[in-house]
Amino acid sequence: MPPLNLLMNQKSNLNIFFPLKVAIYSVLGFFTIYILFGLDGWGDRASNENAVGQVSRWCERVSDGLLREPSNTLGNLGFIFVGLYMFYRLSQDATSEKGITMFGSSSIAVIYAGASTFLGPGSMAMHGTNTEFGAWLDNLSMIMYIIILWIYNLKKLIGFSTRIYLTIYFLLVTLYALDSWFLGGGFGVGISLFELSIGLWIATEIVVKFPNIYGRISSGISVLIIQQLFGSPVLDSFQDFQNNWEMLLYFSPALIPNLKKPSEIKYSPWFFLGFLSFFGALLIWETGVPDHPWCNPDSWLQAHMIWHLLCSAATFSFFKLYRTEKYLT
Repeated sequence: MPPLNLLMNQKSNLNIFFPLKVAIYSVLGFFTIYILFGLDGWGDRASNENAVGQVSRWCERVSDGLLREPSNTLGNLGFIFVGLYMFYRLSQDATSEKGITMFGSSSIAVIYAGASTFLGPGSMAMHGTNTEFGAWLDNLSMIMYIIILWIYNLKKLIGFSTRIYLTIYFLLVTLYALDSWFLGGGFGVGISLFELSIGLWIATEIVVKFPNIYGRISSGISVLIIQQLFGSPVLDSFQDFQNNWEMLLYFSPALIPNLKKPSEIKYSPWFFLGFLSFFGALLIWETGVPDHPWCNPDSWLQAHMIWHLLCSAATFSFFKLYRTEKYLT
């Protein structure tokens, strides 16, 4: 029989990682609240949403009942399943000899799993209810996920602490939540934090991989090339520079002095699978609108549903990617 102190330590380790239970209860709580409010009716629809029986902004016909866009709503279950799997794997790490090594911080690892899971309820709230609150929750969930990546890259490049990381993260989330709900978003200067974050993620990822003059030069330029490839002409953006000035921020990671490289990460295959999943999802996303010839409002196979499933695959791929990271010191 194992010594009493060993049994107590094992029990303590198991209790340390309670976020798995919190995640499960939170998901169950969301579904309970969703059903209760849905049975009472969703109230007024958002100003940019269409009435029951009409075609929604995302191609699917709006239905009466609990799910305004059934297919687009249920496609978000992928985020929930993937997110709960992440919590399960982290709970195993927490009770292992090494503990949680992902991101070099158990706090950031839990935030990643939590944000990945929350993408599901956030998007379900929008597509399921077609309300202003649902749209706000959907946008908030996307911000809570995407900013994790570029702030973490800045943490590695600059070398600031996990405490500073958490401060920046929660400050940005809070400011975005308040600004988008009370002031209409854009932080008063017309910035799309989601689009900016995608650019900053790409730029910082290149500088992390190549912390030299070549990485500095190519980081911001690569963002503009990808923007061009995905149908947003860079020349048009420069001609309308007054409304696209934030493009300059794509070049800001190149200006970081004394670049650090504290870790090594195995990019193949998970980075490329995640990258292809996300940008493939963006291409499919463009087809899931009413005026696209592929739109079939009464089909259960909706392009926007596939967008959700591919994005959940991307979050899973990046989870697997960061689990390969090895810190050099």
